[in-house]
Amino acid sequence: MIENLGIDGLFSIKGKTVLVTGGSSGLGLMMAKGLLRNGARVVITSRSQKKLDKARRELNSHGEIFSYAADVTDAANRKNLLNFVSNSLGSLTVLINNAGSNWGAPLEDYPDDSFEKVISTNLNAVFSLMRDAVPLLETSGDENDPARIINIGSMDGIHVPIVQRVPTFAYSASKAALHHLTKVMAVELAGRRITVNAVAPGFFESKMTDHVLKHYRTDIESDCPLGRIGQESEIVGIMIYLASRAGAYTNGTVIPVDGGTSVSKGNREWMA
Repeated sequence: MIENLGIDGLFSIKGKTVLVTGGSSGLGLMMAKGLLRNGARVVITSRSQKKLDKARRELNSHGEIFSYAADVTDAANRKNLLNFVSNSLGSLTVLINNAGSNWGAPLEDYPDDSFEKVISTNLNAVFSLMRDAVPLLETSGDENDPARIINIGSMDGIHVPIVQRVPTFAYSASKAALHHLTKVMAVELAGRRITVNAVAPGFFESKMTDHVLKHYRTDIESDCPLGRIGQESEIVGIMIYLASRAGAYTNGTVIPVDGGTSVSKGNREWMA
């Protein structure tokens, strides 16, 4: 077989059908916009219809966008969401599990129910949606162009976060577990022509990072070897790689997109 090694052959995602959870804001909205502008057909989902409506207005000019309000921690909601995807797109070639939650508090004040909620959203629901989406995904992939699952982890699942000053026990634990679950699922689903990878972002502009960037941006940037936070093109770029022919043989990986923060102690002048 003679392969097309040009940019179009390697990185085209034209015609891909994509579901992005947590797609109404932050990283999910960035991903959806970038995928749409490169020819994918996209469904975004979140719990808030109001936020989805706002996102749709922003995304309409970029490509073929659909939205559906759903709580992915709920089994009935997941079933209805996947039925909507099937009816709207006709197939599902890429599932991006981006929906997540966080909670920060000192150890003595950290509530059990908040810990459980973060684990439920960031880990349990991701597993359940992967499992439930397999029938759709496995009909869309083949040996050379498998269907893709891309889980959004975090650099906080690779290193111990300290720059935000307030511990986020459940978030870090959930993302570390998600990274390993990604590897387990990659082995489990490879024979069904589905690859599973994770991306571990560092700091990007989003609702989840608004507070820490407002108060500690200088410290965050000095903690990063590249001296800055991430930009929209950089999270979109890794999505396009993993969703395209270029990423077809990448499976079971966790790819940090954090400017090197997770492998560096940084300057950390603020600790002096």
